[in-house]
Amino acid sequence: MPKGLPRWRRAAELIGRRAECAVLDQLIGAVRSGESRALVVHGEPGMGKTALLEYVAVQALGCRVARSGGVQSEMDLPFAALHQLCAPLLNRLDRVPGPQREALRTAFGISDGPAPNGFQVGLAVLSLLSSVAEEQPLICVIDDHQWLDTASALALAFVARRLGTESVGLVIATRDVRAGLSGVPDLEVRGLPTAAAEALLESALSGPVDARIRHQIVAETGGNPLALIELPRGLTPTELAGGFGLPGAMSLSHSIEESFGRRAKALPGEARQLLLIAASEPSGDPALLWRAAASLGIRADAITPAVEQDLVELGIRVRFSHPLARSAVYRSASEEERQQAHRALADATDPDLDPDRRAWHRAQAAVGPNEDVAAALEHSAARARSRGGFAAAAAFLRRAAVLTRDPALRVTRALAASEIHIKAGTLDPVPDLLAMAEAGPLDELQRAQIDLVRAQLGFITNRGSDSPALLVKAAARLAPVDAELSRTTYLDAVAAATYFNAGKRHTDNDDARPAAHLWTIARAATAAPPAVEARSPDLLLDGTVAALNDGYAAGLPLLRKGLSTYGAGMTAERELHWLWFTSTTAMRIWDDERWDAMSARHVQLARDLGSLSELPRALDIRSVLCLFSGDLTEAARLTHEAQTIEDATGTTLTPYGVLGLAAFRGDTAAEQYLGETVSAGMSQYEDGASTAADWARAVLYNGAGRYAEALAAARRATSFDAGPVSLLWPHVELVEAAVRTGEAGLAEEAFGRLSPTTGVAGSDWALGAQSRSAALLSAGCEAETLYQDSISHFSRTSFRVDLARAHLLYGEWLRRERRLNEAREPLNTAYKMFDTMGVMSFAERAGRELKAAGGGVRRRARAGRHDELTAQEGHIARMAKDGLSNSEIAARLFISTHTVQYHLRKVFLKLGITSRSQLETALPDGL
Repeated sequence: MPKGLPRWRRAAELIGRRAECAVLDQLIGAVRSGESRALVVHGEPGMGKTALLEYVAVQALGCRVARSGGVQSEMDLPFAALHQLCAPLLNRLDRVPGPQREALRTAFGISDGPAPNGFQVGLAVLSLLSSVAEEQPLICVIDDHQWLDTASALALAFVARRLGTESVGLVIATRDVRAGLSGVPDLEVRGLPTAAAEALLESALSGPVDARIRHQIVAETGGNPLALIELPRGLTPTELAGGFGLPGAMSLSHSIEESFGRRAKALPGEARQLLLIAASEPSGDPALLWRAAASLGIRADAITPAVEQDLVELGIRVRFSHPLARSAVYRSASEEERQQAHRALADATDPDLDPDRRAWHRAQAAVGPNEDVAAALEHSAARARSRGGFAAAAAFLRRAAVLTRDPALRVTRALAASEIHIKAGTLDPVPDLLAMAEAGPLDELQRAQIDLVRAQLGFITNRGSDSPALLVKAAARLAPVDAELSRTTYLDAVAAATYFNAGKRHTDNDDARPAAHLWTIARAATAAPPAVEARSPDLLLDGTVAALNDGYAAGLPLLRKGLSTYGAGMTAERELHWLWFTSTTAMRIWDDERWDAMSARHVQLARDLGSLSELPRALDIRSVLCLFSGDLTEAARLTHEAQTIEDATGTTLTPYGVLGLAAFRGDTAAEQYLGETVSAGMSQYEDGASTAADWARAVLYNGAGRYAEALAAARRATSFDAGPVSLLWPHVELVEAAVRTGEAGLAEEAFGRLSPTTGVAGSDWALGAQSRSAALLSAGCEAETLYQDSISHFSRTSFRVDLARAHLLYGEWLRRERRLNEAREPLNTAYKMFDTMGVMSFAERAGRELKAAGGGVRRRARAGRHDELTAQEGHIARMAKDGLSNSEIAARLFISTHTVQYHLRKVFLKLGITSRSQLETALPDGL
């Protein structure tokens, strides 16, 4: 190990860490051989995580090593840690695809541009690391992840989850593996075994120690290497000889920090001052340290005693021997001493080259309200926001509000800080900022803004249970001061109510269920100020409110007009905001053509704007439409992409498309998956998710002819009722299952709730569903006419699964009427359609019926080398077949272009082809 390392690091690396080093050796070997690996090394402070990172850096022969680390006082500077990691690699930035390159340049402040999407930055870093690794395997070591700035932490977590075949290693040290890194392989670093701990303690002692005291130190430190090295330093020989015991009430990290603090306080005055300046400026820039010291009249050599005490290292960067040493130096200083250090650093920082760091030091040096400093922080917040550093912008604004003397200006800044904290996802400061704003003075617009922020906070923290009511409150306040914003806020309230409170159980008291809020919100929304001009959002609001208050038919014309004009005169961001609501509205009014158009636009716009929070929902809504259309391959591709994004971003949405896909495919795994989903214990505000899972089970069991189980699932799915804004597909399943199990009353009741909407809607989709369900409840010529009507209506839609089911039911009815010759044609049609689409449970049911009618069943050939492709390979092959470039595929799937190339090579090998042009013939239609 390098002799320049502090003694505790060298000793910790040499004693008791054979198993941990073996894991790291495997990682290094994998990266050298062309693979990629990510590893989170986690454990309590002082366990030797930094020492293990040093081991990686030294052992990684033949690899390039890049470093970065978090510093607690730098957590509010956007992309600080990421820039530290990437700065030595930026000579390869020209190899990164254009949009990603510009996102990274903007994030690092190299160029101006629109605020980059955080995950676009993550993808840019992945591409940059992959490009560097093409010349030489690359290993990145990141220390103190728990103190990274939010923007850097998100980008690095993204990279850790998306590494593939790039010859890149990423080793991250942190205290808590849950801090945004769940799912990444991890290595827990625990205390040293007793023998190793005693050996390490022995190496740190300057003289003999009583054996009982040595055993006690080892036991009470839990084998913590840093504690074993540091704690004895502050003890006298007498204390070590006997009677020594660690205070039981003190945490280990606090004990170690106190040890560092005692050593710092023992230094000469100027050495302590220099050490405090170094602790107050995490960039580690020696030139900045010397300039700040000179402004206080301190010589550079004054720091020598601190170096001799192993508290700090001087080199290209100023580095503390351990993060707890930095913390101890800073905490042990008085408030006045810290302010003096920050003031010196502010004076030494170039206002043109680094205005944000200078503003931050000035803020820390301020002893009270200071408008000049507050204004500088406000400018820094604007710069941070333009670079995508929302967490940093929020921190700047929060501090600016605290330093603002003028009450009205303080309200403005506190509100701005709370709103951007919501965007950044850093929610803890929001209640205090709102309290600061409420201290006033407030105008009505600001009161409404406070209500809006509270609604957004509720939406995030408790799954929207009270956000619709808060939005209504905000909308009412806005009515006299901003009518347009009031109306759009009412629309947000109604949309949120339909999304989160989509149903109530029939057996429940209306006022006891969250769904009762839906009608409360609808009644309150009638107080919205009249629209000056009937634009699409106004029509959607008025139509939804009319449907809830006055019945389905009352809202239908307004909703149709709102959908037909949606997007006109809107910015792209505003259009995207309600596209999910327009798609679900189209479903509710049985408008399959609008659902198709809106869901396609939703996906396109979410892609174009790089909205990774919205894209998974857009893909999911679109995938359900593909299921109804019988394109299960496209539905699978969309759900795979949605899950890829959710994995990358750490978000979770109810997987409606995945649930439906499992049901339509009808394999044995589908039953287990759906059962696990329904029994997963969804919260009371996830009625819609539970309904979707039960609807999928009803489809699965109806397809398999297991009608009693289908009936139970359909009854659960239809026990949630939100009236005119309900999705009525489960009622279609309930009618079929109830008829097949002899529950005529239940079937009639379900049809009674279905037909008022389908009859009024009047689309071929709606009328097809109505005719098919009515036929099940009818007999003789009437039933036959209804079955034929159903086939006729569905044939004019793109919904091939519904059409095939209409053929199947008609064929079954004919067979039961003993008209076997006539039955074979619709049954054969149904079987071929289901088999071609891959809707297998219904295909098997149709096959059984066809055999019973005297027909023959011939399954289409499925064998082929394309069946050997994994889901990822099939997805990449499909996109390559569609003409997407490697960089476009990489951007869609959040992987590097190198990984795309790797998968395409495997695709070509499995398919026996040599070029992209051959994919057209090598891949069958639908794959």
